[in-house]
Amino acid sequence: GDILDGYLRTDGVWVLTRNKQFYSTNNEKECAEKCDAEINFNCRAFLFTKKKLQCLTLAENTKTTVVFHSEDAVLYEKKIYLLQCKRGIGKDYRGTEAKTWRGIPCQKWAEKSPHNPNYTPEKYPRAELEENYCRNPDGDVRGPWCYTTDPATRFDYCSIPECEGQCMECNGEDYHGNVSRTESGLECQRWDAQEPHMHGYILKHFPGKDLKMNYCRNPDGELRPWCFTMSPTKRWEYCNIPRCTTHPPASGLGFQCISGNGGDYRGRIAITESGNTCQHWDMQFPHKHGWIPDRYPCKGLEENYCRNPNGEKRPWCYTINSSVRWEYCAIPQCDGTEQSAGMSNVAVQVFLPEECYQGEGLNYRGTTSITVSGRKCQAWNSKSPHDHGKTPEKFPNADLRENYCRNPDGDSRPWCFTTDPSVPWEYCNLKRCDDHTEE
Repeated sequence: GDILDGYLRTDGVWVLTRNKQFYSTNNEKECAEKCDAEINFNCRAFLFTKKKLQCLTLAENTKTTVVFHSEDAVLYEKKIYLLQCKRGIGKDYRGTEAKTWRGIPCQKWAEKSPHNPNYTPEKYPRAELEENYCRNPDGDVRGPWCYTTDPATRFDYCSIPECEGQCMECNGEDYHGNVSRTESGLECQRWDAQEPHMHGYILKHFPGKDLKMNYCRNPDGELRPWCFTMSPTKRWEYCNIPRCTTHPPASGLGFQCISGNGGDYRGRIAITESGNTCQHWDMQFPHKHGWIPDRYPCKGLEENYCRNPNGEKRPWCYTINSSVRWEYCAIPQCDGTEQSAGMSNVAVQVFLPEECYQGEGLNYRGTTSITVSGRKCQAWNSKSPHDHGKTPEKFPNADLRENYCRNPDGDSRPWCFTTDPSVPWEYCNLKRCDDHTEE
């Protein structure tokens, strides 16, 4: 195969690293050959500049150092160093997990305290025993391990998920793997159990979310899969599930028209229907927001193009006009009709999901479901563990979906009932939007 098949390509970025070597090459393949043959350090990636034909081999990648924008540069990272999962017994695992499945930090391979190691970087140079990362230099059938910083425990195994079928697309909303430990190594509680933690996450209230056994899931729009834990002192925690190296293909890629509500629109229109220029998604000025591209890798939040990441009526964007927070974009339907400002003759109340709220948050329609103390929210259509009267039927205009934070009763800010039996309700972990019109 092509030598570049083992690399992940990213255009327009530069990484900061001290360990690097400069070479003159004619193309990316020659630069990849220099990286593979590098003897000064373990080459994890290389940078190739298209105009100067300059090649830089790098000891670090985007997992270990800072990334900058650079128009002319192309970054190639070795895929093996990006995987946070293991294949088979993990003899070639080169991830950065550095604690045991019990959560004990690993001892550095080059150190001799608190344990004098048999496996050292000098004795096993090809095992890449760097820092205190979990490795499997002896081919242990139980997978990667490390010497621990606990004097009473010489070594222990690490909780590294399997690569096959164990990576997640996007934010893991459709993850159906069987990882059942949290990122700190705690065992997950079964979804159909109420001990040690009572909760409202049961299958009938979250149909289609595959809440089976004690597998990590993302039923409520979190950043990644999570679970309640078997530790009485730790209610819930995220799970360590790697992101798949390729994203599912987006339909409508490149089209300048939309089908339906335009959720798959990936065109390059960047002006709203009233003529305002769109704010870049990776910027927080003039409007702060929660739609950060790194958090939502499958929403197409590139540059300042109009998008519909949240299921609105049609694509929209934040604007660079400090007095206009956001607006819809005028993008024609693929069947020939156009959705534009002419529709505004009909009085329609529009809500945008935000990770911040305006005023008292009566119009907040985001997907946050965590309280100020870190507790998970109870589903509004559930009466467990707290019986209440704030149901979707009684408050049809409050958008009481799933267990998302809302303000159906005119409180001072969004809140929810909690899944903790001892705490009936709490305000949500949300900040007020930095909206110039409000100020």
